[in-house]
Amino acid sequence: MSAGDRGACDALLDAVYQRLRSLAERKLDRERAGHTLQPTALVHEAYMKLVDQKKVNWQGRTHFYAIAAQAMHRVLIDHARQKKREKRGGDWRRVTLDDAFDLQGQSPIDFLALQEALEKMERLDPRQARVVELRLFGGLSAEEASELLEVSSRTVERDWKMGQAWLRRELSGGEDE
Repeated sequence: MSAGDRGACDALLDAVYQRLRSLAERKLDRERAGHTLQPTALVHEAYMKLVDQKKVNWQGRTHFYAIAAQAMHRVLIDHARQKKREKRGGDWRRVTLDDAFDLQGQSPIDFLALQEALEKMERLDPRQARVVELRLFGGLSAEEASELLEVSSRTVERDWKMGQAWLRRELSGGEDE
């Protein structure tokens, strides 16, 4: 796949499709009611982003899932931006992330606000932002994220807890200070 063999990419998709679809379902469960993007479409859109990448040095299963999760996240952001543009402001409202860090949670998330907060976090602490992205959007365990980032699981857990607290404060407008 790293050499650009499209057949290898297709074979990989066949092998990991169910996990990617499950990840897509979890992501969309947290979306607002009436979301028009379906899990299958999300996986397919992310797949198109994956095969469109040039010279990715794939480093194994965990790395693939992390990149796939990022691609799904970008698809959701692009979809949300498009909907917001269509509605010219729409009916978006900011929500707290009290339950959002539980991947099984049902609270809707304003992905645009979350993306803005993650971009701000990345400027302040890039590794912490990457940990939050891998855990929240990638569904990776602390061990998987630590392997990918080449840091200890303890470091990942610390960054995860700090990142959650920072995002809650940021998305609530600093109300819990």
